[in-house]
Amino acid sequence: MLLLSIFVGSFLVASAGDFHQEFDLTWGDQRAQIVNGGKLLTLTLDKASGSGFRSKREYLFGRIDMQIKLVAGNSAGTVTAFYLSSEGPNHDEIDFEFLGNLSGDPYIVHTNVYCQGKGDREQQFYLWFDPTKNFHTYSIVWNQQRIIFLVDNIPIRVFNNEESFGVPFPKNQPMRMYSSLWDADGWATRGGLVKTDWSKAPFKAYYQNFNANACTWSNGKSDCASQMLNSARNNVWQTQALDASGRRRLRWVQRYFMVYNYCADLKRFPQGRPRECRHSRFL
Repeated sequence: MLLLSIFVGSFLVASAGDFHQEFDLTWGDQRAQIVNGGKLLTLTLDKASGSGFRSKREYLFGRIDMQIKLVAGNSAGTVTAFYLSSEGPNHDEIDFEFLGNLSGDPYIVHTNVYCQGKGDREQQFYLWFDPTKNFHTYSIVWNQQRIIFLVDNIPIRVFNNEESFGVPFPKNQPMRMYSSLWDADGWATRGGLVKTDWSKAPFKAYYQNFNANACTWSNGKSDCASQMLNSARNNVWQTQALDASGRRRLRWVQRYFMVYNYCADLKRFPQGRPRECRHSRFL
């Protein structure tokens, strides 16, 4: 019952796009591969290198969906990242990072939001399923009012636009979608206490069914104006918020699966919690 869809009628099912058309393989030599006629992308990590890719297009607001099957077995020390990011020292960024763990222990989903080069807005969650057995859909909804992180269409985090309280919000810099698989055993698993077991290499993550229902940015302008002419269904993300069912599921996730919340880390902010933490209903 808890896994029922929460945005009835507005959830945009990811379509099977062609990875050749949508992405560039950016590093890792042959460790990043597009196979199965462009329908499947794989990233590999071994002791020599990880691998990664990025979208050919830039986006300024939208809904991004990707189905991912994470590294199986003993994935301690590895990180599979899936995120939006602009370029430059004052970049904006919206992060999913999946922190590997010892066999049998749950993955931790690390989320963060960067605005004008400043992050430090981490929230972490356990997943309520094994993300290595099957593909699951990870989504970012980014509009003028808020950012919503979703797992299988269940919201795990909302970052609201609190510019009226002096909190920066990413809204001016177009971002590409990136993903990478890399070794981060200095911090990824139990703060770096558990290291990568290279006898288990190579590590591999799988991607399919990418969908970007978004405003694309090209030649210094967005195509949002023309998209406004599309049906209301296709533009639900532009004003998407949580309904009552969504709020219940968000509270469920935060109550039972939240591992870390920067808003509750009083030792980290002795002068007082960040402004957005004081005004948000959902910490």
